[in-house]
Amino acid sequence: MSKSHDPKALEALVAAELLKAQPDAVVKAAEHAAARHKGAVLGVLFYGSCLRTGELDDKILDFYLIVPSYKAAYEGRGLALANRLLPPNVFYDEFEHDGRTLRTKYNVISLDDMHRRVQHDCRNVSLWARFSQPMALLIAKDETAIKTVVAAVSQAVQTMIGAALPLCAPKESAAQIWTRAFGLTYGAELRSEPPGKGAEIYQMDQARYDRFFGPSIAALGVAHLFANEGDGLPGLKALPSRKDRHRAQRQWRARRLNGKVISFLRLIKASTTFDGGIDYLAWKIQRHSGVEIEISPWQRRHPVIAGLLHFYRLRRRGAFR
Repeated sequence: MSKSHDPKALEALVAAELLKAQPDAVVKAAEHAAARHKGAVLGVLFYGSCLRTGELDDKILDFYLIVPSYKAAYEGRGLALANRLLPPNVFYDEFEHDGRTLRTKYNVISLDDMHRRVQHDCRNVSLWARFSQPMALLIAKDETAIKTVVAAVSQAVQTMIGAALPLCAPKESAAQIWTRAFGLTYGAELRSEPPGKGAEIYQMDQARYDRFFGPSIAALGVAHLFANEGDGLPGLKALPSRKDRHRAQRQWRARRLNGKVISFLRLIKASTTFDGGIDYLAWKIQRHSGVEIEISPWQRRHPVIAGLLHFYRLRRRGAFR
């Protein structure tokens, strides 16, 4: 079987998914968030539970705003510098549409950071882990923007599978490999979700991940390592070399260390850029871990100090892994 890299089939699947029509309310929310950034937004990526379920009432929409540069996205230098030093910046937006309030949490990421952070050699997993999950592209500026985002998302999927493969065992199925990949990435961040989230993510969109798997290994140039199993999906037939396995284990240790530190710093930074950020973080931690947090008025006025004080206590209570 050929070892050639063929990304065309994967890119076609990604493009079809990204360009699927979305509800008008979601498009309006994307336009409203984009309008806050000087007309610099090249496109908005919609992801997360609202995309998967279609439920918008009493929910928070999740977006990535893609910008050509951080300087172009902000009036002042402070936010641009923060975004460049520790991307992405995270903001909250809301507005009224057809008699209901639409709420949005959005991340701002530059083209350069998007490209760099979906590559296999990017030690931080957060962007390529998110981009390998279902997404929709809204209000793309032009065809060039569409092609750029399609390429980035396709690369993220390849990075996700490629990073997990050296730790897989022979005959592992597409389902097992996707589950392993998500488990590894969730373990490489400061997460409030309980163990088993990797399997849950895969099962929520099983048909989609199974459909993406064959084109993904073809794009990676590793299709020759697989044979079709009884379910018609590829199963791993070759054992990774000991050298590849040991290298992958070292890489994942580095990713876990990087991810825990960066995730913590991002949470602290988000509490300063995200209106009501410390209350949102408390709500999200309780929602995923069951650990309840009471936020005092003093803590709302000093979110960074409050975040540092809470972190150790929450870690001891099992709110983070």
